[in-house]
Amino acid sequence: MTIRIVGIGGTVNPGSTTEQALRLAAAQAGSEGAEVSIFGGEYLGTLPHYRGAGYEAGSGAELVEAVRQAHGVIVAAPGYHGTLSGLVKNALDYLEDLAKDERPYLDGRAVGLIATAYGDQATMSTLLTMRSIVHALRGWPTPMGATIRTYHGLFSPDGECLEDRARLQLELVGRQTFRGARALASLDTGA
Repeated sequence: MTIRIVGIGGTVNPGSTTEQALRLAAAQAGSEGAEVSIFGGEYLGTLPHYRGAGYEAGSGAELVEAVRQAHGVIVAAPGYHGTLSGLVKNALDYLEDLAKDERPYLDGRAVGLIATAYGDQATMSTLLTMRSIVHALRGWPTPMGATIRTYHGLFSPDGECLEDRARLQLELVGRQTFRGARALASLDTGA
């Protein structure tokens, strides 16, 4: 069985640290054997507010369908004013479209979490908020949640993480998301 992992996150800034962190964790899941899809800042920035002005039936359909088919999800959010950004929260609001599914919301899915910010306090409060959201959506947060302090030079221009502490956290989130997704999927199939 192919394990599918969906990455959601980033900012409106191309090449943001948050999206680079997401891509690194997702690449680790991919190296473990997962099929990975990423919905980064560029995509998230095009989503109208869920059920708000500009919203139409089918808005966010690619994201919703990818999560519907996924065994695991990795969410990366910047810490803005002590919590996750509206951009990422809005994307998570689209998971309401999964409410009536056989596996509603994030049920039966491993969810890796990454919080980025300039300070430790913001990364921790953002991570805790994201864990609460995942629990509310019936998902299974991985034991490791990455808290990444951002600064210019954390990533090289080609996306390599230049700080061991951050790289090791992100790789562990990707690995645990894959392994959790594989374990939960095997329960569903009885393998």
